[in-house]
Amino acid sequence: MTTTTTDERALADLQREHGPALLHFLLGLTFGDRQRAEDLLQETLVRAWQHPEAFDSAYDSMRPWLFTVARRLAIDARRSRQARPTEVCDAVLETTAAGDDTAEATVSALDVRDAVRTLSPEHRAVLVQMYFRGLTVDETARALGIPAGTVKSRSYYALRQLSRNLPGYSSRSSSRSRASRETASAAST
Repeated sequence: MTTTTTDERALADLQREHGPALLHFLLGLTFGDRQRAEDLLQETLVRAWQHPEAFDSAYDSMRPWLFTVARRLAIDARRSRQARPTEVCDAVLETTAAGDDTAEATVSALDVRDAVRTLSPEHRAVLVQMYFRGLTVDETARALGIPAGTVKSRSYYALRQLSRNLPGYSSRSSSRSRASRETASAAST
């Protein structure tokens, strides 16, 4: 199977005559990306080499044909880059933080939910307002219609009860409270 291609001399003349203008045109289409523009210029000249019939057109110059091919190649290249995800090198992957373990977070959320259900309705209402809805002590007192001091004591006793009911939580909280007591006593002396 033989294919006819443009001879090398005609292609060299084409590149010499239209190459600089075509490169300038492609630089505009690629937003100044010289490497991409040069790749598109090379691909345009390959198309001219593969289609010798373009040299036999009724036009005086090949320039309109070359610019049309170059523009279409630039559009196709842009579309193909947008259609596939951005490539990521190994260095980026190594510095990217791993995703959180959702299974562990789900188990913890279920443990907290079960522990909150064991509280009295009064204690649960205070915790829901303060920790799940993010209200302050005064806002919680107004929402529940109780004094602020009652909100503080109920939240204290509710958290204390939760620390007993949550698996693995009480040992962490006791070590934290012991460390904070040691820090406070060292600061006061």
